[in-house]
Amino acid sequence: MNRRGPKVKLARQLGIALTPKAARVMERRPNPPGQHGASPRRKVSGYKKQLVEKQRLRAQYNVSERQLQNAFVEAIRQTGNTGVRLLQLLELRLDAVVLRAGFVRTIYAARQAVSHGHVTVNGRKVDRPSRRLKPGDVVALSQRSRDLAAFTGPLEVARPPAYLELDREGRRVRIREIPEREQIPVQCEASLVIEYYSR
Repeated sequence: MNRRGPKVKLARQLGIALTPKAARVMERRPNPPGQHGASPRRKVSGYKKQLVEKQRLRAQYNVSERQLQNAFVEAIRQTGNTGVRLLQLLELRLDAVVLRAGFVRTIYAARQAVSHGHVTVNGRKVDRPSRRLKPGDVVALSQRSRDLAAFTGPLEVARPPAYLELDREGRRVRIREIPEREQIPVQCEASLVIEYYSR
């Protein structure tokens, strides 16, 4: 989803750092935005807790409401824990893998890198950030993009999760396996998201 508007304000509202800049700002101003942000919060209903968790998950993967609903429907069809399945489906999106590999610093930059043709999957250019990947797929920077400063800077400090195998010199990453819940670095109580969509 092509989200417009201030990312830091959204991050403060949801209580999670969506970008490195948001993390720096939230150290100084951890309260929600607005003139009443620092005032004591009223009692939060169960519905609002579910809604906020759903919005936090959407923001961390930069997906639209429809995309998240579709992922939920697909997660229900699969066996196992629905919440974990939902996170796995989102984590195997192409833009999420580009972010986790360390090619870029934010999910917004990952979406832009894919849609602008900087990324290949198994040697073929793909410009759909929502492309679902599977174990064995190889994601790489295209030949014309591999030495751009926008990608080489983040790659120097990249620490991908264990389910990804990063080749820094080759500017590519291979998906070893479907990630387990503890390997997925998102702040979310998936059970609340499932409760929200199961109403």
